[in-house]
Amino acid sequence: MAISSKRLYNWFISLVAASCMVLYGYDASVFNSIQGSKNWVEWFNNPNAATIGGINTAYTVGAIVGGFFFSGPIADYFGRKVGMATGCVLVIIATFMQTFAPYHGLACFMVGRVLIGLGQGIALTSGPIYIGELAPSEIRGQIMTFWQMFYSVGSFICFWIAYACTKHESTLGHWDWKMIIIFQLLVPVIILVLLPTIPGSPRWYIKRHNDIEKARAALRRVRDTEEEVEAEILQIREAIEYENEAISGTYSAIWKDKSIRKRMYLALVLNAGQQLTGQGSLNSYSTAIYKKIFEKASTIALINALNATFGIIFTLNAVWIVDRFGRKPLLILGGIGMGICMIISATVETQTPTLPNGAKSEPVGIAIVALLFIFILFYKPSWGATVWIWTSEVFSMNVRAQAVGMASQTQNVANTIFQQFFPIFLNNKGFYAFYFFAAINFVLAIFVFFLVPETKKVTLEEIDALFGGANHVIQGEGVLAHHKEVEAMQHQGSVSEKPGAVTVEDVEHKR
Repeated sequence: MAISSKRLYNWFISLVAASCMVLYGYDASVFNSIQGSKNWVEWFNNPNAATIGGINTAYTVGAIVGGFFFSGPIADYFGRKVGMATGCVLVIIATFMQTFAPYHGLACFMVGRVLIGLGQGIALTSGPIYIGELAPSEIRGQIMTFWQMFYSVGSFICFWIAYACTKHESTLGHWDWKMIIIFQLLVPVIILVLLPTIPGSPRWYIKRHNDIEKARAALRRVRDTEEEVEAEILQIREAIEYENEAISGTYSAIWKDKSIRKRMYLALVLNAGQQLTGQGSLNSYSTAIYKKIFEKASTIALINALNATFGIIFTLNAVWIVDRFGRKPLLILGGIGMGICMIISATVETQTPTLPNGAKSEPVGIAIVALLFIFILFYKPSWGATVWIWTSEVFSMNVRAQAVGMASQTQNVANTIFQQFFPIFLNNKGFYAFYFFAAINFVLAIFVFFLVPETKKVTLEEIDALFGGANHVIQGEGVLAHHKEVEAMQHQGSVSEKPGAVTVEDVEHKR
């Protein structure tokens, strides 16, 4: 069946928003890559393991502040597009600060890390919300898969640049690490250029300004028929009317509404769990991990680059399975698969002899790399892509921006706590640390099996019913009809301040 031009345009605008994830993927790989540069180590006065952990923490502190305190208000008051643009501008400023930090000027570099975290905390909230609010429910999972895939695209770009720089280290000098950082400008500049070409969120237009015409115009650009546009407009209005009247139009509903509170708890666990699967540590410290196996920096850089390349391919698996089989089976299978990979890789590394140079034999090294690649095969379409999909689609409009920002930044809360001591953990225990990750993965699979409901192909306005809440569309029908009736009576002069006039309560009583 032929795909309509509007459906293709829907994919285009979603991919523009998904490009915000390239920022995250690139940055997560930047610091990992430059740790392998002797020039970077010398430029910043040979930082120890605790300092390395502190530099990672600087980023996550910025991301947590951005995600918890700024992302929701910016996305809700100024719009999803403004949120993405704000994040991109901060990333650009921070890139220059890190690239041109003065000699031994670690403080400037760390401030840049904080600022880039702040920018990404804002952009990574607005991006998935925008995709979820514009994408049709039947393909929402497929489109959101590209959100996670673009993380791998960011890593892909960064690690291949890093690999090229390691091959020309003597020629580049200190630019062997500065070149890796400066290329971080590429994607935010592209996003800023493309943002004016995409529509705003129809749900934001109605929620923030009650501007039905702008919402209608935005939907007409991405829906095939006028009937689809009008049906969606009505659903949005009904849901928002109910949320404002029966629950709360403010962020307080996150804690007041039992159903939303339940979703928040689940989302916090899933997002924290995503980083404790072991993937967060592999992203940040794969160079340090592979140094325990391989001797050459160029070999490690090549493995990182290949890892990012296969990450793109593995994430694409979710495109055809996430809406077919659902979110829940993917999360369970992914958790079990990752746990098994961690057990086997830890056993292979710890139970084989180490060579006099501190590395492992070539067959052992290849086996461990293969196992960690298989780990990525399980991770990318499940706890990589699906956690983002689930988080972006389960919250109602009244709290969506703030809730997604808080839930997604729980990833960085978990990282802040764990990555601060992981370098020391790795130095002291080596690959025995991987048994810890295995246990967490099995626990997460059990958690999903018993507590997480399936959300595939459920419209955003009707998803509340899955969590024991009211169906906001059905409930909103009565509220919206009531408001229209009152407005009609006011227009006809039937409702006034005169004694004996028909009141809102009278209308409600008649209904």
